[in-house]
Amino acid sequence: MRVITCCKAVPEEQDIVVAKDRQISFEKAEWKFGPYDLNAVEAGKQIVEAVGGQLSGLCAGGKILDNSKLKKDILSRGLDDLYVVMDETMEQADTYQSARVLEAAIKKMGDFDLVLCGVGSSDLYAQQVGNQLGELLGLPVVNAVNKITAQGDKVIVERALEDAIEVLEISLPAVLSVTSEINVPRIAGMKDIIAANKKPVKKFNLSEIEVADIQPSSMVLSTLAPEQVDRRLNILEGESDEVVDAFVKLLSAELK
Repeated sequence: MRVITCCKAVPEEQDIVVAKDRQISFEKAEWKFGPYDLNAVEAGKQIVEAVGGQLSGLCAGGKILDNSKLKKDILSRGLDDLYVVMDETMEQADTYQSARVLEAAIKKMGDFDLVLCGVGSSDLYAQQVGNQLGELLGLPVVNAVNKITAQGDKVIVERALEDAIEVLEISLPAVLSVTSEINVPRIAGMKDIIAANKKPVKKFNLSEIEVADIQPSSMVLSTLAPEQVDRRLNILEGESDEVVDAFVKLLSAELK
């Protein structure tokens, strides 16, 4: 089975700087692959370990993807190889643009059985790329997946609903978006890190995957941090009806 896992490079949260005017700066931020994408990589690795096959990584973005440390880190998590689509226009790509580029790259990569995405990127967390990618590829697509079991030419997946567990049988090939509850991503050991240096990395530009033009379907006008407000520090302790009534009155007063 060939599994392709889609990943996105995002800034390290603790390195993000908020200025006095609420503008957000990423200039000093280190970059990493998002934690939700690591769940997808781990899910793919577990499938390949169970039934055999190949686990490929695919990421699209700007010049930050030329960072050897970044690529080495994701390869050490269990990928057999990595495909990178790098173009400056991808730095501000929205979900549909990202899905279009991933679709074209996947078709260039050849035959596959399963595409895995994280539930969302840890920067925008729009939770749309997996669904849009499945639609563009014309494949079955399921999101919010908590468990995957491969069985020949199909997979059995589980999704947690509000009051039930939904079990679905999905024919392959398919696109799945997995949640953070599906697993705990493994930490790469020294052997994994050393082995990552020898794993193949294939780079594409947009023309090589036959994407001639990336036109934005949306535009970000501004990104500002929330206004800081003083805490009210109304602390109510206890479980009595009187405490609950007092809590409700406080909330009601604030909502008026």
